[in-house]
Amino acid sequence: MEKLNDFGKVYLIGAGPGDPGLLTLRAHAILEKADVVVYDRLVSPAILGMCNSKAKMVDVGKMPTHHKVKQSEINKLLVKFACEMPRATIARLKGGDPFVFGRGGEEALELVAAGVEFEVVPGVTSAIAVPAYAGIPVSHRGIATSFHIITGHEKEKSDVPPIAALQGDYHSGAEGDRIQCNLSLDFENLAKCQGTLIFLMGIANMDYIARRLIECGKDPKTPLAFIEKGTTPFQRTVMATLETAGETIVREQVTAPAITIMGGVVELGKTLAWKKNWPLSGKRLVVTRAAKQSSGITSRLTALGAEVIETPMIETRDVFPCCHAGLRSGISNSSENKVVEPVEFEDLKNFDILAFTSTNGVESFFKQLFAAGYDVRVLAGKKIASVGKITEKKLLEYGIRCDYVPEDHTGEGLGLLLQNVVHDEFRILLLQGNLADDTLLKLLPKATRWVVYETLPVAELPEWKREAVESADAVVFASTSAVENFVKMISNEKTRHSERSEEFSDSLDPSFEKLSQDDVVKKASCISFCIGRMTEASARKHGFETITSDETTMDSLVKKIVEYYTMGKNA
Repeated sequence: MEKLNDFGKVYLIGAGPGDPGLLTLRAHAILEKADVVVYDRLVSPAILGMCNSKAKMVDVGKMPTHHKVKQSEINKLLVKFACEMPRATIARLKGGDPFVFGRGGEEALELVAAGVEFEVVPGVTSAIAVPAYAGIPVSHRGIATSFHIITGHEKEKSDVPPIAALQGDYHSGAEGDRIQCNLSLDFENLAKCQGTLIFLMGIANMDYIARRLIECGKDPKTPLAFIEKGTTPFQRTVMATLETAGETIVREQVTAPAITIMGGVVELGKTLAWKKNWPLSGKRLVVTRAAKQSSGITSRLTALGAEVIETPMIETRDVFPCCHAGLRSGISNSSENKVVEPVEFEDLKNFDILAFTSTNGVESFFKQLFAAGYDVRVLAGKKIASVGKITEKKLLEYGIRCDYVPEDHTGEGLGLLLQNVVHDEFRILLLQGNLADDTLLKLLPKATRWVVYETLPVAELPEWKREAVESADAVVFASTSAVENFVKMISNEKTRHSERSEEFSDSLDPSFEKLSQDDVVKKASCISFCIGRMTEASARKHGFETITSDETTMDSLVKKIVEYYTMGKNA
């Protein structure tokens, strides 16, 4: 047998019940450095987004009637990664806790047998966290002095007619539509139990479970609650009693993932339910800003109840003057800019006004300035212009106050403002990205452009993010490049769809490969929230319904999103 050090190390990690805020610090630290992440279907996109961007992401998500990858194959897969990747960090990411009906024990035994080192990282179990988010304590003095966690779904033994055959039409949702009449549960003792009963999984089996408990003597009036998608923005609580469980599931269309909690403590949920229905609760929004810029709007939208899928369409790279000619002279009425000799930062003394047209330009400029051994004193005596309030705020972070900010936060607005406030002899330096258009150069033909950063499209949409993006309610765009890259990336999924491995082909939407580019956009989302008229025009060109912020600020955009969903439209 090889030494443990010759293998990678496997971490069996509990992702918690869904809310990314409930992920443990230990789990977060491992995911950030993981080389491979093997994850289940119940792990939220927000948590997957915390993983090392360079990690190999392996979806082994299972559903009761369709196993994407069988458990025995998952066990072998973990051993395979460990053996083939010495000293690698392999994360096995599961919903809830890996040792609470998560089959983590089976995986651990396989690793032990293969001589692979492993570590268990416990997660917050949904059995306790989900009721808590619904205001239901699993124990309460005078009501329940114990609680019992029970699986409502086991290995298939023999099929019986689904709930539809017992109570009419029934849509069982993601958990499947078969039930098992021979669940190996001790119904007689469960019926006598005075504590709280918590069933994980098993919505499709719950009518049978409820009837068996009643047959064994449990009070038909026992309070019961189904809690769907607990701790997420889509959480819903449906109250019932033991005798009405089956009909309630049908009437309210209760679907998995959901837990069922029975007992007197359920009544406390009517008083203690604390999770508010925020303006954006139940909405899934795709934010397409560059990764380092998205955190601000993400936190605001999340605080308002939305589930945010951060899907940056572009990434930026600094362009250092020492690498190539960074200064470009402005040529009026021309889309081509002549490259001049590289200029050092000391040549900033030759300019009277520095004009920044984006937060990326601000960050890249100062990063290069500091790396070259200078500080903000080189800007002494110069006038500073900003295209808008967001860029102005970013400059203030570096201790720089702006002298010129147009009311119309566009390149045209900035150009017209500078035309009116500066003299012909003023020398203007435009600090922009490589994709900036010639609007400012045409309005300020004597200005000089310095390309301080490059904008590059993100190469590919990760598989784990594709389904989340397709099911989103809307997309948030902050630039025309984000719109164009989003449409291109989503359209390319049609091609990649047909090239995927046959191992996973039966889990993909067969209609996806038949879609036109316009249809693909509509499938992903047909509503877009935009900053600025140019972004709006680009989104409309590709068939999006557009809602545009009144001002080119994130505050204004967030306000517009809330207004849209709280005025009743599409709520």
